[in-house]
Amino acid sequence: MTAPQIGGLSVSRETFDRLETYAELIRKWNPRINLVSKRSLEQLWARHFVDSAQVFRLADNTKNWVDIGSGGGFPGLVIALLLAEFQPEHHVTLIESDQRKSAFLRTVVRETGIGCTVICDRVEKVEPLAATVLSARALAELSRLLAYAERHMAPGGVAIFPKGTTWKKEVETAQQEWSFGLEVIKSLTEPEAAILKIKGVSRV
Repeated sequence: MTAPQIGGLSVSRETFDRLETYAELIRKWNPRINLVSKRSLEQLWARHFVDSAQVFRLADNTKNWVDIGSGGGFPGLVIALLLAEFQPEHHVTLIESDQRKSAFLRTVVRETGIGCTVICDRVEKVEPLAATVLSARALAELSRLLAYAERHMAPGGVAIFPKGTTWKKEVETAQQEWSFGLEVIKSLTEPEAAILKIKGVSRV
């Protein structure tokens, strides 16, 4: 029997079932708190799960993964579900300021039985977390994300930020204020989008 896959990554049946549980909870909660758009709900796996899995595959030292502005859990919750299989000793922290969305995230963590911390607060107010990997999806412009990275990334850590079609302009704007190492990876799910892999963040 062929192992289930998500974005080209083979996973166990247990992980796949946990992802299915997560998907069902999104469908249940979405009418009340708008976790994802109605249109993208119809493409939940391709638009959100596969998109999140490609972020997971780009990380090296996943020991202390921090996802900021987690919203409905992308990419952070998908990453936590994958780490539960591949590196269960590593930890994911989700930061989300909206109380209802934080309650949703905690429900998924409880229902899937994974180890994951949810912090309900603004990113800039949370004590520095020394993340080995910092991720964020659809949270803010790159310049602001780099300020969060400066606060929460460990020395030698990496930030992984999926970005849409305006990513080049965001990079140019950010370079006026920040110095950083940049690797650009083409998105698997959106031809004009990119994933920015960033190291060595410092103010100019």
